[in-house]
Amino acid sequence: MKIKQTKYMKLSGLEPLVLNENSNFINVGERTNVAGSRKFLRLIKEEKFDEALDIARHQVDGGAQIVDINMDDGLIEGKEAMVRFLNLIAAEPDICRVPMMIDSSKWEIIEAGLQVVQGKCVVNSISLKEGEEKFIWEATQIKRYGAAVIVMAFDEVGQADNYERRIEIAKRSYDVLVNKVGFPSEDIIFDLNIFPVATGMDEHRKNAIDFIEATRWVRENLENVSVSGGVSNVSFSFRGNNTVREAMHSVFLYHAIQAGMNMGIVNPAMLEIYDDIPKDLLKYVEDVVLNRRDDATERLLDFAETVKGTKVEKTVDLSWRDNPLQDRITHALVKGLDAFIIEDIEEARQAANKPIDVIEGNLMAGMNVVGDLFGAGKMFLPQVVKSARVMKKAVGYLNPFIEAEKSDKSEPVGKILMATVKGDVHDIGKNIVSVVLACNNYEIVDLGVMVPPEKIIETAIKERVDVIGLSGLITPSLDEMVYLAKEMQRQNFELPLLIGGATTSKAHTAVKIDTQYKNAVVHVNDASRAVTVVGDLLNKKTSNEYIAKLKTDYDEFRIKFLKRGKEKSYISIEEARNRKYKIDWHTSEIIKPKELGVQILKQLSLKELLPFIDWSPFFRSWDLHGKYPDILKDEVVGEQARQLYEDAQEMIQQIIAKQLLKPKAVFGLFEANSINEDDISIQKKGQEIAVFRTLRQQLKKRDGIPNHALADFIAPKASGKIDYMGAFCVGIFGAQELADSYKAKDDDYSAIMAQAIADRFAEAFAEYLHKQIRTKHWGYAVNEDLSNDDLIKESYKGIRPAPGYPACPDHLEKETIWALLDVEKLIGVTLTESLAMWPAAAVSGYYFGNPEAKYFGLGKITDDQLTDYARRKNIDKGKARKWMHPNLAEE
Repeated sequence: MKIKQTKYMKLSGLEPLVLNENSNFINVGERTNVAGSRKFLRLIKEEKFDEALDIARHQVDGGAQIVDINMDDGLIEGKEAMVRFLNLIAAEPDICRVPMMIDSSKWEIIEAGLQVVQGKCVVNSISLKEGEEKFIWEATQIKRYGAAVIVMAFDEVGQADNYERRIEIAKRSYDVLVNKVGFPSEDIIFDLNIFPVATGMDEHRKNAIDFIEATRWVRENLENVSVSGGVSNVSFSFRGNNTVREAMHSVFLYHAIQAGMNMGIVNPAMLEIYDDIPKDLLKYVEDVVLNRRDDATERLLDFAETVKGTKVEKTVDLSWRDNPLQDRITHALVKGLDAFIIEDIEEARQAANKPIDVIEGNLMAGMNVVGDLFGAGKMFLPQVVKSARVMKKAVGYLNPFIEAEKSDKSEPVGKILMATVKGDVHDIGKNIVSVVLACNNYEIVDLGVMVPPEKIIETAIKERVDVIGLSGLITPSLDEMVYLAKEMQRQNFELPLLIGGATTSKAHTAVKIDTQYKNAVVHVNDASRAVTVVGDLLNKKTSNEYIAKLKTDYDEFRIKFLKRGKEKSYISIEEARNRKYKIDWHTSEIIKPKELGVQILKQLSLKELLPFIDWSPFFRSWDLHGKYPDILKDEVVGEQARQLYEDAQEMIQQIIAKQLLKPKAVFGLFEANSINEDDISIQKKGQEIAVFRTLRQQLKKRDGIPNHALADFIAPKASGKIDYMGAFCVGIFGAQELADSYKAKDDDYSAIMAQAIADRFAEAFAEYLHKQIRTKHWGYAVNEDLSNDDLIKESYKGIRPAPGYPACPDHLEKETIWALLDVEKLIGVTLTESLAMWPAAAVSGYYFGNPEAKYFGLGKITDDQLTDYARRKNIDKGKARKWMHPNLAEE
């Protein structure tokens, strides 16, 4: 296979990740995904973000080279959670050293993540499913943010589920991205849809081999792209049997990687070494994955029953044939055995008053057991399908007897509309439910995928269905379900509403959907339970009692669920202000700056910044870990560190000699007083010229422990004293142009080096300028004598917090800094629409000089402070929330 590759994807956290011909398979950590980890979902819902960080750390420590973060859940404020988690990660060097993958089906969450994420990330994902116009718009935005992108293989028609559709959509997406958007081809990652095999459905037999061959085509024909996917999907049919699943993952990866798949979501703990897979298991698995035999699924399913961690000999056991009739029928349904089902059903028919009683009694009882086992993970998906087939065979045998009695059995016991809601293309679960229900003599009206609500309602009325079943796998599907419930209520529907799909839950159903519809709303957590639920809903004798009990259950669940959020210990903004950090302004020394007003630095030599560079992060950016200068003598990485350092020094000499990078800074020192408890009034000759709005901690603390706000470090107006405060912005110009010049020569090493050096200079500039402020311009520490190590440890008086960071998380305050200092006009550092700084090698913030000033994390705030903050800023509350990074404790 000849892969078309002339450029290589370059991602970064604190450290670069370059995907080239020498790169091994890139593993994406998946456990920080609320849809993929129950533990992570629980921690985020309970706002235990520190514990959630440990999951991310564990993934990186375990070898994840990219961390996938997804906050798409109906009961989470996804945008706020994404921003907060990314900000917390940014403060953890051992986590943020790797690139992040911002994973969401909602553009607002993706963009919020792009606005705060560190380094060059991956967006997961975009597609053509809503047409080229939206696809182009989203791709253009992602390009502007400088991120790579995962492109899903589906379009306006639907999801690519075979080889031809995969390559058709990939080719079209590639042409649009490269030729219309100008998207870098090396930053395109295709997810060609990994679907389960061995489901028991014939149409799924080629799911794996089609993906593998499509991967081969894409890597050979679409220059520079990568191919990714969620590997665990391929083995979903065997959940609960880790031995088989691990083998399936390894076999699939072995062949997919050979075909060109170079990254993906894989749980290392669920991988077996290919060569260590037992030969018999390997044969059965490869027969399935590569679709080498017509009976591959049946053979693997049979073999899987003999594998429980270690291989156990399988023996034919017919002792169950000696059991009572109901036990035999149940056993046949559970095991999917149809060899004796006709004789057992005939025996049941002879004992029943009517043939229909066999369906409603014997067969339904057996299917209830199937449902319980599947829900407990003790049965696999293909076994449930086999159970349904046994059921269908039994019902088929009974039908002539029912018709002979001229009963109404020629009509189905119920008609059910099934649909995957608008915007969602996943339908495997829905199809399973349809098969099971159809085999229980329910008529299915299947509308397919991406079905708009108006079509669901129109069809339900036209077809006179008895139940509506909604399916969804992605989080936006939850919003569609809520909307449909509201619309059914508005139109006075009385049909039961079934809710199912991987992203749904009893909690979401009870809290968000059940409240919108007065009639029955039922969450069905797995396919085989649908028969029992529908049977209870349509049972004319007991349905009213069942629905009433269901409503009561959801009411009680909802009350308990909502009560949990009110047990958090937060205090009001008024109480928090009463518990503010108090400085004795009668004794605290206030030093007037030697130079007030705005000043600029444009002629500074980079040589003056060299002593202030912190080199340790520079080495981490190149995946060399250790503290400078000790790393230069490290036994393992010392030689490489020395070479890297020498290369950096050589480039710095060229940069200085040719003035390839230019530092610029603007700063200002002003009269200041705190006002209205949490605001800081900036004054010139007694006249207010700007106001900084600060936020206050609201977590309930022990007595005597204050609730901080930055305003606490500035003397209040009521004290009668004039205090002082500063603001600054520094930028290193020319780094992007320098890097591009190296890239034009295909010198990626030097391009990355140039940007890494620019970042070091920007941080050094901020450190240098702060020292100048302390010792010269403000002069409150004229006798300061600190080494560079002391500066790195911040062993000096005063602080320089920055908007967007823990003590002042609102990026909107940058606008005040920019207006106060006239930053863009004086030095050319601009703010993007998302309030990011350009050039990227830039730092901005405040100066506080009081010796008691210290850094702190704001944490969560409550709605009363958000309302108060929006009022003080004279902005809409929604806008205030948009830029507020901590999650709100209350809504």
